[in-house]
Amino acid sequence: MLKSKGFYRGVNLGGWLSQCDYSRERLDNFIAETDFAKISVWGLDHVRIPIDYNVLENEDGTYKTEGFARIDWALSMCEKYKLKTVIDLHKTAGFSFDNAHKEAGFFDSEALQERFYRLWEEIAKHYGAMTDDVVFELLNEVTDECYITKWNQIAETCIRRIRAIAPDIMILVGSYHNNSVLTVNALDAPYDENVIYNFHCYEPLKFTHQGAYWAAELNPDDRFAFEECGIDTDYFEGLFADALAAAKKYNTTLYCGEYGMIDRVCPEDTLKWYKTIHAVFEKYGIARSAWSYKEMDFGLSDERLDDVRSELLQYL
Repeated sequence: MLKSKGFYRGVNLGGWLSQCDYSRERLDNFIAETDFAKISVWGLDHVRIPIDYNVLENEDGTYKTEGFARIDWALSMCEKYKLKTVIDLHKTAGFSFDNAHKEAGFFDSEALQERFYRLWEEIAKHYGAMTDDVVFELLNEVTDECYITKWNQIAETCIRRIRAIAPDIMILVGSYHNNSVLTVNALDAPYDENVIYNFHCYEPLKFTHQGAYWAAELNPDDRFAFEECGIDTDYFEGLFADALAAAKKYNTTLYCGEYGMIDRVCPEDTLKWYKTIHAVFEKYGIARSAWSYKEMDFGLSDERLDDVRSELLQYL
């Protein structure tokens, strides 16, 4: 489904319109035309663009022309360099995957949910006709299991309202525990044939996030080599099995919107992890987008990977 539309091997433009200080310097300069050109030369076919609601909305819920103009520019760059685009709402009013953002109340507030629906209607008015080049991702990384029943209901309502404007655009929906592949089967059946199950994969976390100062469940001083962590194709086969079964049951497919390796890991082990997960992605035709193109503790264009990048790009 996604592969036939040309969405198969992508990369995230993390830290540009999301998870940033929102300064004009950042928004204007963190990603440039040369970056789209480089991604195209890398042989990738799409970018996932995380976007926080406050880039597109004012505090009163009205819309920022400048914010939509940034998406317009990104889409023009993608057209120029023959790339497709996933528009990912990374944070909405009242909810973020990161508690440090101090967004709260979304799942219990009809007013915040209505704001979410209206924002997606506005996005659909701008880009909903671009069915060959754009995919919508409703919300990044629902966190707690207690939200899943409400999230299924919210997602259905949002898709129904998008469909009144954009009947054929492909839409990605992820589950709880931060889009865990293990919770895909908690999602309701897809709203229609153009809804795709979305997951993220940073497993095993102790390996991919070793040294991460923000991961409370990990000791930031721990370090692990690839061979110590039991990582092989059987590991990912088992990890993906239930999600693959859920997608097959409902005649949809899977998309891995984020996966990647922290920059504390040596380039050689980074390459081994990507090569292993890539084999399973390829076996099942799972479209994906690596995290992340630049910096953000996971940067694929960062200097540290210069010696292995030509080989690494084969396994994205």
